[in-house]
Amino acid sequence: MNAYRAESRELVADCRLRAATDLFAHTWDPVVLAALRPGPRRRRELRDAIGGLSDKVLTDTLHRLLANGLIDRHTYAEAPPRVDYSLTGLGQSLVDGPMAALGRWILDHGDDLLDAQDRAARTPPAGT
Repeated sequence: MNAYRAESRELVADCRLRAATDLFAHTWDPVVLAALRPGPRRRRELRDAIGGLSDKVLTDTLHRLLANGLIDRHTYAEAPPRVDYSLTGLGQSLVDGPMAALGRWILDHGDDLLDAQDRAARTPPAGT
């Protein structure tokens, strides 16, 4: 077996690959990470920057990103209390690495992708 096939087989069985791809399985996770790229933000600033995101979905997303070590939550002892969210080093590496590469791909091929989806939606399924 050649080295490429052996490496591919190892990746398929590797739970780290599943954990990494799961980061993109939730629609809002990459969106919130991208919104934190410029720097720390408060919860309200995140909702305003993103738009179309319910409070419950934002809460779930923040909890998931915290649990994955991609963001930090910093609470300030003020009245009223203030909480900021920011990228961790791990989160920053995801945003600057794979997400940036995906962003470049989308700029280059996004229209082609949408065109293909439109064509598929207009084409009847085979055998009908």
